[in-house]
Amino acid sequence: MGQLTDKGIKAIIKSGDEGRFADGDGLYLCIRSAGKAYWALRYTANGKRKLFTIGYYEHISLAGARTEAGLLRARIAKDGTDPVAERHREKQKAIRTTDDLFDDWYSQHAKRLKHPKIPLRKYERDIQPVLGGLKVEAVTPRDVRAVVHKITASKRPTVANDALALMKQLFNHGIKLDAMASNPAAAFTNQDAGGVEKSRERILELPELKALFAALRSRPDAFTRENYLACALLLVLGVRKMELLAAQWSEFDLEKGLWSLSAERTKMDAAVLIPLPPAAVAWLEELKVRACGSDYVFPRRRASKRYPHMSPDTLNAALNKLAKAGVISHFTVHDLRRSCRSLLARVGTPPHIAERCLNHKIKGVEGVYDRYDYLDERRTALTAVADIAAPITNLDV
Repeated sequence: MGQLTDKGIKAIIKSGDEGRFADGDGLYLCIRSAGKAYWALRYTANGKRKLFTIGYYEHISLAGARTEAGLLRARIAKDGTDPVAERHREKQKAIRTTDDLFDDWYSQHAKRLKHPKIPLRKYERDIQPVLGGLKVEAVTPRDVRAVVHKITASKRPTVANDALALMKQLFNHGIKLDAMASNPAAAFTNQDAGGVEKSRERILELPELKALFAALRSRPDAFTRENYLACALLLVLGVRKMELLAAQWSEFDLEKGLWSLSAERTKMDAAVLIPLPPAAVAWLEELKVRACGSDYVFPRRRASKRYPHMSPDTLNAALNKLAKAGVISHFTVHDLRRSCRSLLARVGTPPHIAERCLNHKIKGVEGVYDRYDYLDERRTALTAVADIAAPITNLDV
């Protein structure tokens, strides 16, 4: 029989005394400040003494606390259950849906990724609409196939492969957390998604470049001046698409002809100082007028919460539209970067300088010891490229 009584408990609470009052067999009435009383069970687990909170006195009577304490003692004695550990486990975020699983995966992996927005964008755009609300244990290989088929139907094979790879990582994470028994994406290969990817090697020769920019100029209604200047800059500077489209004016010193590209926005481990040929400076000055005070060189076209600058899909969509209309032959934005590399070779640029013009990492011992940035040499090389490209891209040609 316990030592406490209902009458005694009310007296203790009324007195305002704080402390722990024993009822027997490890059950205690604990009084906090302001007269808040709760029940707790003292027990031993794995050789350690622990205190487990059962509940507040206002919700659980003395008889109810004794019953609950008896059940807990029986479980501890029977299978070694640790009530405190069990409660901590229950407090962990429940992973019920694919959205929950992605949130957990992303919270752990985003900080390790150099470009954490890339998997987030892939999930939100292509995986979440199909799988986001499904319970993780209910996702089947057919659901995975539905995701990749939807992407391949939109003629984005590389994205389909990327989405499949992300789903494999995601569901492996689910297995690690015991949220699911198997990976529904495990049996799929790139052959089931976008196919085996071949290295892209297309380079636009000078006649093709002339025809391309002439065709783009002929359709200002479908291909805006901002899009046109973006293509011209990509050809002359050889930078990656989003390095340019997400650029802010604070990165540029047009008087000195320099662009300071931060390490966070490149695939390099350090910031890059890019020399700007006179033609590129002239195009940027025009873009600054067109930006109408925006912080970005290429401001967003429509109200969007995703990007404050031109969307990654804008140029591709505009070019694909012209290709479908037969105005231009199909090519990718990245072909302009390869074409810049070809023009650098055409003007006699040494390979190690040409690679630095494209912000490529130099591999091997040379990359470790050669820290000189070749700024003057790169300025000479890119200016020579611009001297060839500017007559092709200027409107009056």
